[in-house]
Amino acid sequence: MKELKFFLITDTHYFKNSLGAYGEEYERFMDYEQKCFAETQSINEAVFDYLSKSNEADIILIAGDLSFNGEKESHKAFSAMLKDFKEKTGKAIYVVTAGHDANKNPFAFDDTGRLSPEGTAFEELYDYYRDFGYDQSIEFNREHMSYVAELSEDIRLLVICNDTAEGNNKEYDEEFLAWIRSQAQKAQADGKMMIAMEHYPVLAGQPLLNLIPDARQKGSKKLIETLADNGVHLIFTGHMHNQSINVTETQKGNKFYDVCTGSAIGCPAFMRLVTVKDESTVEIKSIPVPEFEWDKDGKTGEQYLQDQFDRMIRTMVSSVENDPERFCGKVGLKFKPAMDKPMRMLGRKISTVTLGTLGKLLFIKVDESIKSVKFADFAVNIVRSVFAGNQPYVEGTPEGDVILKLFRKIRPFVKTFKGSQGEVFDSYELLKHTVGNYGIDDYNAELNLK
Repeated sequence: MKELKFFLITDTHYFKNSLGAYGEEYERFMDYEQKCFAETQSINEAVFDYLSKSNEADIILIAGDLSFNGEKESHKAFSAMLKDFKEKTGKAIYVVTAGHDANKNPFAFDDTGRLSPEGTAFEELYDYYRDFGYDQSIEFNREHMSYVAELSEDIRLLVICNDTAEGNNKEYDEEFLAWIRSQAQKAQADGKMMIAMEHYPVLAGQPLLNLIPDARQKGSKKLIETLADNGVHLIFTGHMHNQSINVTETQKGNKFYDVCTGSAIGCPAFMRLVTVKDESTVEIKSIPVPEFEWDKDGKTGEQYLQDQFDRMIRTMVSSVENDPERFCGKVGLKFKPAMDKPMRMLGRKISTVTLGTLGKLLFIKVDESIKSVKFADFAVNIVRSVFAGNQPYVEGTPEGDVILKLFRKIRPFVKTFKGSQGEVFDSYELLKHTVGNYGIDDYNAELNLK
């Protein structure tokens, strides 16, 4: 089998800047936004300039959410950029569309407030992206915008999409699972290795995300079994804008890996260089999104994107005190007037309390080196690390020991959590493995598929 290399990027969220991304209402929107908005055109141009100059691979996979929110002008501009890239470099591009790509009511902003640019229907996406996988496929399912493509003489790519004209992030029905199974079995019969790509993670990026319905593919257990038990042991995903590599095993003993990659336009901003060495061995290498042209106040691109992420988390934390109703709306809680005063009091405490003071209140010993750290700052770092991957708060570190002691205090009151797909998780173990990575390196790893 001949070695194959390709790049993978995801969640490009291209927004045609001339549609409008500025003004007071825009800034209020960005207070709660992880990814960049006005900057996305510039970031994507930098990414594809890098890819055009790289001689490491001639194939690029894009795992969904191609546009910011389905603006027709964004699709026109992004697909034109891909076409120009393909014609100039001769490199192949394979895409999957996702929930942000078909939207009839997108938005933009200027000094007058919120604008309503023209949106895109699901049925229109084929015409924009037919040159980037669909028309090059050996099998195409138009209803699901899913297909099989030959990446090389030895390797096939299965691209599956759970967004249809009827809705987004749907559970695959038995008919479509049968289509997936048949494609996997054809690859086996033809002596081909098959890998997969879809937008939504099949394995939750971090354990806590198992509790959030939109954080992974609905009916993921069925899909994993359909793929892994028919010879497909690896899938590339996006959606959650987090960097993670996870593995599970089916009841039949077949391994299945999910490599989820951070968004190109928001912290953590990375691309993957994937090397398929043979049927059993795949090497994953992470590459930071390159510097991009923008007024970044002297910051690097990495710091600029991280600051936007931290802005979102700090706004959430401060809104407990300053705007409890909006905070509840953002985290999916139903706000009641009686909650206003106690939430504001809690918010004031959160904004000022240190880890040392918190430790005294909870009878937890805190290492001298971190006693003066504000809890609010610590919380921001924890949340960012959950998305960035390789979470550092493990046993044996000052921060890890504090937070694990806190989790042990909580466990007698909340012993288990119920996952969004019915699973039951031990609360301590779920939280422990969310704040600390005890498994596969989320950035660079060699995967043994069998």
